[in-house]
Amino acid sequence: MEEMKATEKVADEDTIKILCPRLILIKNEPGLQWLIGSPFFPPFTIISTLKSIHTTSSSSSPDFIKESDDLRTLLIKGFDVIGALVAGGSSSDDGEKSAREAIGWARKLREFVIGGGGENLENRELIGAVAGLSGGDVKFFVERNGNVTAVDSVVYEENQENFVWERGCLFRCNLPIKMPVYFPVKNEAVSLDLKNGIRNKINGEFDMEVGTYLRSSKSMWQVQRHTNGRGLEDRITLGMASGNAEKMYLRAAEAVASSFKDPLATYMVERLSKDISSVPQPVIIRGVDLDFNTDLTNIKLVDGKAAQDSDAKKLTCAHFCLKSKSSPGLISVENADVIQVSVLFNSSGKSPKSSAPLAEYFPALEEARLFFVNFELEVLCYVAKDLLLMSAISKLIIPALVDQFNSMKKAVLLKLLVQHPQLCSYHFNPPGLLHPITVIYELNYGETELKQVEVRRSLHTRLGLPFDRPLLRIANALDFSMMKDGSGNNSKRKGPSLLKNVHIGIPSSGVSGGVVSLVQGSYEYHHYLQDGFDDSGWGCAYRSLQTIISWFRLQHYTSIDVPSHREIQQALVEIGDKDPSFIGSREWIGAIELSFVLDKLLGVSCKIINVRSGAELPEKCRELALHFENQGTPIMIGGGVLAYTLLGVDYNEVSGDCAFLILDPHYTGNDDHKKIVNGGWCGWKKAVDSKGRNFFLHDKFYNLLLPQRPSMV
Repeated sequence: MEEMKATEKVADEDTIKILCPRLILIKNEPGLQWLIGSPFFPPFTIISTLKSIHTTSSSSSPDFIKESDDLRTLLIKGFDVIGALVAGGSSSDDGEKSAREAIGWARKLREFVIGGGGENLENRELIGAVAGLSGGDVKFFVERNGNVTAVDSVVYEENQENFVWERGCLFRCNLPIKMPVYFPVKNEAVSLDLKNGIRNKINGEFDMEVGTYLRSSKSMWQVQRHTNGRGLEDRITLGMASGNAEKMYLRAAEAVASSFKDPLATYMVERLSKDISSVPQPVIIRGVDLDFNTDLTNIKLVDGKAAQDSDAKKLTCAHFCLKSKSSPGLISVENADVIQVSVLFNSSGKSPKSSAPLAEYFPALEEARLFFVNFELEVLCYVAKDLLLMSAISKLIIPALVDQFNSMKKAVLLKLLVQHPQLCSYHFNPPGLLHPITVIYELNYGETELKQVEVRRSLHTRLGLPFDRPLLRIANALDFSMMKDGSGNNSKRKGPSLLKNVHIGIPSSGVSGGVVSLVQGSYEYHHYLQDGFDDSGWGCAYRSLQTIISWFRLQHYTSIDVPSHREIQQALVEIGDKDPSFIGSREWIGAIELSFVLDKLLGVSCKIINVRSGAELPEKCRELALHFENQGTPIMIGGGVLAYTLLGVDYNEVSGDCAFLILDPHYTGNDDHKKIVNGGWCGWKKAVDSKGRNFFLHDKFYNLLLPQRPSMV
């Protein structure tokens, strides 16, 4: 009878609150999205949605094993699945049937993600939503105790980031682990000469590549090359040791995972940023005092203002949160309160009487091999400011460490006796997402290798991100090391920081009825005499190139440092364009050389426009405007012995009047924005000014270098 229940209207106090800017990730495309919320938010509050990308081969239902593995890594603790949305669901029953199915999938996914976490999944209130492909309103339903009811009250929060970060903060914990693994080496190996037909002898499970291993039903196959008096001879060694290694590896990993809840473990909690003198002293939490049994949903929050007790057991996370809830300005991930947790293991407890230390020796019963597996754990958690510190550690930090360790453990197991994968976790806050996510990358592969590109494309699909720009590369990752000094500056540039986006706020061009097309994104202003290097009179093109490369850095297309003059010269020598004597010289370079350097260092292609005279440059305004609208990169203009950086154009198609936004690298003063703008070092220039003077020389030809924005993830 349960499937015959009529749709009921819920009480007025039941409201769906939507924080995420985009509820439907991809329009006009059927699919399933997971709705994400937090136990620290009011019920039915949706902070984000993630697309389901894995389905079973036999049906269109989600592959819960793969989906749960992905989400367990991607979602930081403090956020979880609270429902599902079906795009393109059936409208024959007002969406209720599709909503019921979505709720069932969400409940099953939670079972896979949480596992034996102790949560009462049956009583969890979940959301089911249905959206048609043709657009229109999304229909929401909620389930309580098996009853599915429609919800008419839907509120879209205006100050989404304030809603999230006024209530919560970030906990961060990084923990390096060097895990020893011992396993017995049995003398049960047999060698076979590699001859024709050997592939059939091992059932076709053997890869002929030297040094690779493939799993068989009982062991690992290993290829080795042996040298004898007759030369090289290929052999196959069928080793039975791999099964022992796998068994011992899993046993060692289980011991490590259980150590996170060791009563002798100690957790030091402190504020990450040291930007002000009033930072509270670190607090010590002991493992013996932690409660691992109570479910997080049953833990009551404590008023952080009232909990000012010096006892660590009574302190809330608000103790380390210095930002007032009434503070003005936008709060976001970048300036949220970040609290650091350090894990310390104390294997020696207090003894009632003095005694000499003891060392136990356990001799191996047979020949054994030892190898080490390194794990670099780094987890983030979203924590309510009014949650007790002890609960934050036991309910969020420790489960996060266990989950990340288990994820890395599985990846290492696949290549246990080969080259261990170098795994590293990174945290990102891509546009349109109100909370950070975590991704584990295998650093054995370069970022441009196909395997890594496919990983990022999959993540872009799940998050609904565009595929023409890098948003999840290592250079995009949140850099918490910069927060220790409170600078909040994520630039890794050596030396003092440079002025960025100096064109913002400058006077208008004076073109009547013109359309302004500008550089998209941020850049740094590089000019003469910076970094204590005297390039006055010859280095303007080098400085323009540095500004262009800074744009690619700040848009995260690359993570390389902005090259020095010598490094630019070195690149030109390495590709054979210049002789070795060019390095360290004061020779000029032009648009062609800049294109060579961008191609070598960044893999960026460029378009070059040639004009015979500076008088012809206004004729190129329409083409330049299209470049800024479609590509958005800074342009280098070189003519005669001078080079400039072009940041935009203001162009009236009817009258032909135009102006060029010039960033002049010939400036030699200090980085004073007012002085730069007032002095005309960054400003609009007309080909012929009001006094009849030509900015671009009529007797010189000009080359314009237009870097092309890579279409990449």
